[in-house]
Amino acid sequence: MSFNHVVVWIDHQEAHIIRFDAEASENQIISTHSKHLHLHHKKGASGSGHVALDSGYLHAVITAIKDAKEILIIGPGSAKLELFKHANQHDPQVAKNILGVETVDHPSDAQVLAYGRKYFIKADNMLGDSKIKH
Repeated sequence: MSFNHVVVWIDHQEAHIIRFDAEASENQIISTHSKHLHLHHKKGASGSGHVALDSGYLHAVITAIKDAKEILIIGPGSAKLELFKHANQHDPQVAKNILGVETVDHPSDAQVLAYGRKYFIKADNMLGDSKIKH
């Protein structure tokens, strides 16, 4: 089934990809193979205190969403921004379809879907896309 809208919730361990339209949705989870969990920044130390995400993990997420017409990336930390940067550097065709990057804590998949539906109603109204019904 082909869906135009995709919302990706991502952190440093896994990405929840939800493709949807007004009537249906499908979920996919991609996990990283990285063994790095969390680093904590110590006062006075150089660097951000964060381990960069595995590029293979980011590439797998980009590959999974490459056919989407409208993409929203959400998540609690820096992983969402790393995914956005990865798309801009390695797949500009996907990057041009990313309409937003927003901070969202740890919702359930049902809450991610509801968030995505609400976001795209607003985005579609702003873009004047009257053919998409939600």
